[in-house]
Amino acid sequence: MLLPKRKFSCPFVLNVVLLALACAAPLLAAAPTAFAQTLPLPAHVVVVLEENHAYSQIIGSSEAPYINSLAAEGASFTNSHGIAHPSQPNYLALFSGSTQGVTSDACPNMFSAPNLASELIAASKTFTGFSEGLPFVGAEVCSSGKYARKHVPWTDFSNLPSTDNQPFTSFPTNFATLPTISWVIPDLLHDMHDGTIQQADSWLQTNLAAYVAWARTHNSLLIITWDEDNDTRANQIPTIFVGSMVKSGNYSEQIDHYSVLRTLEALYGLPYAGRSASATTITDVWQ
Repeated sequence: MLLPKRKFSCPFVLNVVLLALACAAPLLAAAPTAFAQTLPLPAHVVVVLEENHAYSQIIGSSEAPYINSLAAEGASFTNSHGIAHPSQPNYLALFSGSTQGVTSDACPNMFSAPNLASELIAASKTFTGFSEGLPFVGAEVCSSGKYARKHVPWTDFSNLPSTDNQPFTSFPTNFATLPTISWVIPDLLHDMHDGTIQQADSWLQTNLAAYVAWARTHNSLLIITWDEDNDTRANQIPTIFVGSMVKSGNYSEQIDHYSVLRTLEALYGLPYAGRSASATTITDVWQ
């Protein structure tokens, strides 16, 4: 039996519309909060590793005027920590989310675990490591002059192309040609390991100030951090983010190498390697 067609009055239709909008209101209200937590998508990130100095030795030091100018311009983390002592496990932690069981600076090592570079490549993005003093592209030597492989973690992973291992002399002057993420490893004289704080500060200004200036207007980011402090239990280190998308200031949340790796992975929607999966993404420093 056919039912008679119902006729709806204008007030009834209006009430239905108002009810639908009222039900949707909580969803609409949630949108600004989600948007506020959206991470930026930098065109390029350059990560620089320095050596064996505590936060208190660098931040505020007259020997590091350029580094302190970057800390004032960008986000300076006042509660940042290394993972272990000595150096090598920290590089592996920041690169792969794990120390890979390494407890010394012994060389060579070889692993096949997921890492920042392999994740970028799988996502059709790019990675290059630039090391000062590397004798030739793809070199796997443990040392050469002031170059030290223990500070160059991508050389320890069999799942990466050797061409991603470049001498610093290949660092481009046309920064638009940089890969998605680059690591820059100064040699032992210029990373504060063998040389002075002042030497490292001067090297950084000479070699990366032009990139920093370019990054300010080209949606790009510089991260400077240290592998470990001066061998204390606290292992507190400076970590600085500088770029057009960064809110300047001091940030007091506790972070470590796993936090920084997770943040890099999150910026590009990558999987989380090792212990970065249980770390916290840094979300409060972005414009």
